[in-house]
Amino acid sequence: MKILITGGAGFIGSHVADACINAGHKVIIVDDLSSGTIENINPKSKLIKMDIRDEKIRDLFSQEKFDVVIHHAAQMDLRKSVIDPRFDASVNITGSINLLENCKEYGVQKFIFASTGGAIYGEQDYFPADEAHPVRPLSPYGIAKLSVEKYLYFYREVYGLNYVCLRYANIYGPRQNPHGEAGVVAIFASKMFAGEIPIINGDGKQTRDYTYVGDVVKANMFALEYDKSDIFNVGTGIESDVNELFRTIKRHTGSACPENHGPAKKGEQFRSVLDYSHIKKVFGWQPSVKIGDGLELTVNYFREKIKK
Repeated sequence: MKILITGGAGFIGSHVADACINAGHKVIIVDDLSSGTIENINPKSKLIKMDIRDEKIRDLFSQEKFDVVIHHAAQMDLRKSVIDPRFDASVNITGSINLLENCKEYGVQKFIFASTGGAIYGEQDYFPADEAHPVRPLSPYGIAKLSVEKYLYFYREVYGLNYVCLRYANIYGPRQNPHGEAGVVAIFASKMFAGEIPIINGDGKQTRDYTYVGDVVKANMFALEYDKSDIFNVGTGIESDVNELFRTIKRHTGSACPENHGPAKKGEQFRSVLDYSHIKKVFGWQPSVKIGDGLELTVNYFREKIKK
């Protein structure tokens, strides 16, 4: 198949691009390199440096005749979305619609969308949250992701574009960006290796469902072969708090930094964990990398990176 991967120079998208290429597919990447990097690009892929909002992307769709679009490009900083909701909507909603309009126009058969678990469900009524859990996003980022899911339903019903929405938990692993607000695993590891002291927001008892990027890639590959439309959680069903995460990363890095707590972030969700039984039933997918092993792999990646 010929596959367009948006955000393919980024953390998750680049791993998905590698897997698609290894499976024998032709991959073209669209990325504006605002957060992704050239070093993540698989040399067997073709990179087009472009914003997904750019109207010139129409020419690319016209020339390449993609079979599938895997959409990972996004304004991914939840806190930035709160500060600047207009910009978040411009990228995450308008940019996505730009892609969908071209999918409709040029006969794309399937659209795989990197959605979000925790940010869509908001504060949970029960744990873990399945796909039937009420959706109450508390950030423009979560609202935008939910909006695109609704647009996908529209394009499926009206234009016949099949879609798979993958609602990610908190994904971590090699290539995660340690800069900005996203990626606590990468932030902690990079700061410890730099001899700096990471700050734990609040009491550190807030929990997340930390899922290794290699497992997420497998979910994307299952979605690639799926001939129906659906929404799937991609998580582990296990909660880990930030204090536990900090101590594990500290052990793997060998850092002597103290456990330093700062003020809690206003509006930060306290607990988030996803039920993956639906994707297990349909695809046979389940997480295979335990958090201790995944954190060790991730810390080793950052250790090697600082040696270069």
